[in-house]
Formats: sequence, C-alpha cells, structure tokens
Amino acid sequence: MKTTKRCLTCIYDQSKRACELLHVSVDEARRIDSVALAMIEQYDMNQTPPHNAAPLYEAMAEILGVEDLYGTFKKESSQKAKAFIPLCQEHLNTAEDIFCVATKTAVAGNVIDLAAVMQYDLEEELEKIYHTSFAIDDVKALESKLSQTQTLVYLADNAGEEIFDKLYIETIKKLYPTIEVYYFVRGRPIINDLTCKDALASKMDEVAHIVDSGVPTPGLALDMMCEEAREVFYRAECIIAKGMGNYECLGETKGLPLFFLFKVKCSVVADAVGADLGSIVCKASCS
Repeated sequence: MKTTKRCLTCIYDQSKRACELLHVSVDEARRIDSVALAMIEQYDMNQTPPHNAAPLYEAMAEILGVEDLYGTFKKESSQKAKAFIPLCQEHLNTAEDIFCVATKTAVAGNVIDLAAVMQYDLEEELEKIYHTSFAIDDVKALESKLSQTQTLVYLADNAGEEIFDKLYIETIKKLYPTIEVYYFVRGRPIINDLTCKDALASKMDEVAHIVDSGVPTPGLALDMMCEEAREVFYRAECIIAKGMGNYECLGETKGLPLFFLFKVKCSVVADAVGADLGSIVCKASCS
C-alpha cells in the first residue's frame, strides 16, 4: 500500500503524541518536531507507510537516548491484556463456533494500539467484538486452509496483542494438532510492536516457535526479512497477518496464502480494504 498525504499527517501526529506520552522535555520535543517535518518532506510516496515511518521512530529513540521508545508502555499493555483472559476464555468455552470466536478473540487484541488515532475503552471494546460481524468475512476460508496446513506463519503486531494471539493459537492447535506455528516478531523495537523479548516475556514460546523476522518496520517488509525468517515464511501453507501495519506492507502482495486479521482504525486502510472505519476484517489475500 502506497503512502498517501493522509498518512503523512498521521505519521506526524504520531510523533507529537509520542512526545506527550513519553513526557519529553520542551527542547527534545522541538528537536523531534524538526526531524519529523524534515523527514516527512523527503518521504517516498511509492513506499508503504511502515517503510517511511520506521526511520523517524529510530531518530526519536536516538534523540531521547533510549533503545525501546515504548518499552514501558508495551509492558503495561501486556499486563493489562492479561486481565481480560477470563472474559475471552468464557466466550471460547461457550462458543457454538469455536474457530470463529477464537478468530474474534485475536481481533479483540488488535484494539491495543498506542499508535492508532482512535482510543478505546478496552473492556467495552473487547466485549463488543464478540457481538460484531466481520465486515469482510473469510473466516471459513481460513478455517479450510488451516485444515490443510502443516506450517503456519503468524505475523505479530502490537505488544499486548500476544496475550490474545496465544489464546487463538492454542485453539488452532487443538483443532489441528499437527500444525507447527511460527510466530514472527519485529527485528528490533519500533513503536509498540512486539519483539522477541516481548514475546518471550509473555511465554509465546509455549505455543509457537518465536521467529525474529529481522524486519525493523511496523509491518512485515518482505525485502527486509532475514534469511531464517524468509525460509519459513515462503514454505508456510498459511500466513495469518495481524494488524494494519502488516496489511499496509502485504495487502497488495499476490501469490501468497495470506489472511489479514485486524480492526480498521484509519480511513486510508478503510478505503484500501473496502470496509468501514471501526469494522473488523478477516480477509484472504485473493478476495
């Protein structure tokens, strides 16, 4: 997905919001603002938004002298998410269609996003997801695909989501015991996206092989994958891509068994995917 003028505004606003969240000094905020404006002017509009945004966040981290810009917030997101496990588990235990409910559980985790413009009351939003129909509903196609899958690649998104991803993967493995799941995380800290360290802290290795993708962008950039990740990625019979960042990077990719799973949080993605802002999507790459 190419960067639009609306993306430029969003990326700039995210840099301002990051300064507010991190309570940076006035001098640091001015330096970040100056860098953001200069970088945005030079963006390649033919590149995806994640490709363009990554260097700005790296520059912000360098200005502030930190390795993980959102490190504290990521830990808090994961801890907060754990409080909702009983609610999700109750829905799973009483589900008539457990795969559909498990898929909604994964989407429910996608409301946790410090970088999104929209803000949410988590408990209300999570409960609402279970009573919401998919605006694009390829759940049955995904279920059918998984029944023929030996290697599943699962592209992680934001910290906090892994708690819900874990419940989803546990359900998938109960339904399809022979599946090997590879959970792809970012190569280094970028915004609030999940890294290997974050995934291990939430014990994702109990249900999947954690794979450091080597990718430094907030979305899986195929051209930046390390060789180990590339080998697993291209032999997978099914790839579940969580979150808008992964859709922005991979939504126009052809010839891969991709299924995109996310809540629509911005108007650019809403237009690209053909769904309303605030809706939930399970979209096969071929649909």
